[in-house]
This record gives sequence, C-alpha cells and structure tokens, in this order.
Amino acid sequence: MGTVAIYLVVTFLAGLSAIVMRLPPLVGFLAAGFILKAMGVERLADLEILADLGVTLLLFGVGLKLDVRTLLRKEVWLTTSVHMAASVALGAVFTAGLALLGFSLPAGSDLRTLAVIGFALSFSSTVLVVKILDDRGESQSLYGRIAVGVLVMQDAAAVVFLGITTDRTPSPWALALVGLVPLAWLLRRIWQRIAHDELQVLFGVVVALVPGYALFEAVGLKGDLGAVIVGMLLASHPAADELSQDLFSLKEILLIGFFISIGLTGLPTPETLEMSVILLLVLPVKAAGYAAILWLMRLRPRSSVMAGISLGNYSEFGLIVIAVGAESGLVDGRWLVVLSVSVALSFVISALVNSRGQSLSRQLVDRLPDVEPEHLNPLDRPIDIGGAEALVLGLGRTGGGAYERLTEDYGLDVIGIDADEFVIAHRRSQGWNVREGDATDTDFWERVTSHSGVRLAVLAMPLHEVNLYALDRLVGLGFSGVVGALAKFDENVDELRDHGAEAVFHLYQDAGASLAAAVAHVAGLGPAEDL
Repeated sequence: MGTVAIYLVVTFLAGLSAIVMRLPPLVGFLAAGFILKAMGVERLADLEILADLGVTLLLFGVGLKLDVRTLLRKEVWLTTSVHMAASVALGAVFTAGLALLGFSLPAGSDLRTLAVIGFALSFSSTVLVVKILDDRGESQSLYGRIAVGVLVMQDAAAVVFLGITTDRTPSPWALALVGLVPLAWLLRRIWQRIAHDELQVLFGVVVALVPGYALFEAVGLKGDLGAVIVGMLLASHPAADELSQDLFSLKEILLIGFFISIGLTGLPTPETLEMSVILLLVLPVKAAGYAAILWLMRLRPRSSVMAGISLGNYSEFGLIVIAVGAESGLVDGRWLVVLSVSVALSFVISALVNSRGQSLSRQLVDRLPDVEPEHLNPLDRPIDIGGAEALVLGLGRTGGGAYERLTEDYGLDVIGIDADEFVIAHRRSQGWNVREGDATDTDFWERVTSHSGVRLAVLAMPLHEVNLYALDRLVGLGFSGVVGALAKFDENVDELRDHGAEAVFHLYQDAGASLAAAVAHVAGLGPAEDL
C-alpha cells in the first residue's frame, strides 16, 4: 500500500499543480510519471492493466459514436493515406538531415530504419485527440468525426505493420470475426432488457473487454482495434450515447494510469533529450499537413485548421512501432526513449494549444483566403434556416412529434436538425425538411445563417446539458423568437427558464397531465369546473 499511496499523492499534487498553472490536468499526470521515475519508485505491477482498461474503454466509446460510413469518405481514407505517406517520406528525410548535421543517434541509419522512424512519427494519439474532442464537446462535429476516422485508419495501419514485422500473425480463426455481426444483433437485444443503471455500465465494460479486446487478441489482432469495431457495431442502439456518458468517469480515472505510464517509460540522457526536443519541430508541419489536405478537399478553413490542431501530436502507437522495430533489429533501442519523451512533450504542447484552439483557429483562419459557399464541400456548407418559421433540434420521438404537430396542425414551415445520419436519412425519406448538425458543436452554430424569419424553436434533445447549451447559443445569436425545451427533472425546468426558455415541457409531469386529459376526454368528462 505504501507504493500505491506515493503514486496517488504524487499524481494528485501534479494534477493540482497543473490546474493552478492553468494547464490541463493531463499535463500534471504526465509529469507525475517522470517524477515517480526520477524518485526511483518501483513501477506498480497493475499499472499497465489499468492503463489498458482505460484505453480500451476510450476506444469502445469512440466506436459507439462512429458511423462506419465515415471511414468510407474520402475526407478520411484519402487524408490518412496521403498524410501518412508524406509523413514517412518527410520523417525519413528529416532524420537523415539530422545525421548529416552530425547527430550521432541517426548516423548510419539505412533507408529502412529511416522509414520506420518516419512511420512512427506519422501517428497521432487516439487517446489524447478523443479526450480533447470530448472536453470541447466537439466529438460529433464534422472535423471531429474526420479526426476520429483518421485515427481509426491509422490504428488499422499499425495492425498491418505489426503483422508484417513480428512473428505474431493473425490466426486463421480471425476470419470467424465476421460472426460479430450477428452477435451484435444479439447484444442489442440483450441491451434492450437492461435498465439504465449500473448494470448498463457493467454491460458496456463486458462487451468492450470480451468480444472486443479479448476476442481480437485471441486471434492475433490488436485488442484496441476490436474495442472500436464492437463499439461501431452497437452504435445504432438508441442508448449508445447514454452508455458512452455512463462510462465517461470510469474511463477518465483509468486513463490517468495511461498518462503516468508514458512518463515511466524511461529517463532521457542529454543526447536522447536533445533529439526528443528536436523532433517537436516536426509537429507544426504535421498539423499544417492535415489542415492543407482537408482544405484542398474544400472543407471550410476553420474545419481544416481545427482538425490539424487536434491531430498535431505524436502517438502511443508510435512507441509500439519503435518497440517492435527495436526487437526486430530495424532501429536502435535508444529511439524508444527518444520517442517516449517526444510523445510526452507533444501531449503537453497539444493540450496547451488545444486549450486555446478556438481563439488560435480564428487567428489562423483570418489569414486564409475566403471560399465561396457554393465551392465548399457539401458537408461543410453554411446552414441557412432563414426560410423556416420554426426550428426543431432533435428528431427522435419527442422532436419528431413536435415537427409533425407544427407542420400539420399549425401549417408552419419547419426545419429539423439532428446529429444522427440514420435519423436524417429516415426523416428525409418521409419528405421532411431536415439538416444534419450537432447542437453541442460550436462549428454548427457558426454555420447557421439567417434566422430572422424563425418564430419559434423547440429543443427536444434527450440530454439536459445539450438543450441548455443550444439555448445559450440561440440567445448568443440574438434569437428573438419563442424557445420551448424538454426537461426531465424539476431543477432542469428552473434552469432552462432562467436561461431564457419561455415554454418548458416537463417530460413526466406534463405527460401525466396530458394522459389524464386524454383518458377524461374518452370517458366523456369535461374540465373539473364543468363537473
């Protein structure tokens, strides 16, 4: 227990110090790893297990929010392919240049060694990027979905590399993984019978670790990739977002172990520290490369820049690539220490840059040429709601009912907004006027134009925090119409009204009143005053 106590105290104090210095807590957790290493504290035997659990749950959560069709978009697969190829080439050239300048570590490296180093530097951190997007509430934004798609494609490339360079080749039983498709159907049926409590959390953990991580590891594939895939297969379930939220706190605690483990990898020598710092010079080029590729695909400058800023870091997968390369004799083992420090420092820099991502992106976007809306990628064009009289945010059962009532009973021109592509496709097949957009995404609100004709807005999304955020954004845009919102609890009603909602529907209380009125009407009863 003594060692555990030291870990807890050092980690807490480091995280607290980071907050005091107005830095993200993960910067402190990374520092805690180096501090513990310098103190000579023995490595906890179970730390790697905790770290792996955190990463697995994180990636399972990514899968729950990821539509497989996202990976088929050229903005994802082409960006990944072009950027990775360019990174391998430029990384090799950069490292060779360092050798020519007299640095001893890269001296004498052949082309294959330089290519492996370049390949390791091409990865961005899935853990860090997803955490940054979650903290900003922009995991469902267009640039966020593209960034996550790029990360999944990179993970797949890492799996291929590991299969080529190690003795661990996928088992023939890996072909049986197609059976996950019918298994996912069965898991969704089981999920339907689970209450929305701790059993649902346990269900998520079991699914992520067993048919996800453990099954893929058993057939010679990366378990992390399995967690993503199983999450994707369950993403269409109505409670997917709720489960992702339920797992959030558990995942955050376990990920502390991951960040500590980065710092515990090893203390650098002056030579390796110098090389680690030099590699950080590549980060701005890496981020700019992503931004340039996406801009050439006609995404808005802001979307391109935000994606580039998010992906401008090194990855834990790069450490795996270098470790495998060292075991295979492809690279000098000292590169593992170099890249460990570079990864840790890139996390710090990325966390600092992304904490100021909104203001930084505005400064960079102001220097880029404007693009006419008609020339933009259709996924990233401004959303004009000026032709509508009413706006419904959230097109589930409640929002769908509001849309139908406003159009059929009141004859209003209504525009519906939802973040789910499946919902959008279904509603469009019904002839509804709908747009794709995530109300938690600042990018969405920046794309909204011409709302002067909208007389009322209905906020019918399932999470109170999302409705409240959308309400604040409407107020910030100067919306002068009437706003109605959905609430589940009494305190939610008061908070929504305090923030400017004129009409609030209490899901349980008002539904009960409506039910009583419907029953009384069928029974032929009039209002109480008529009895």
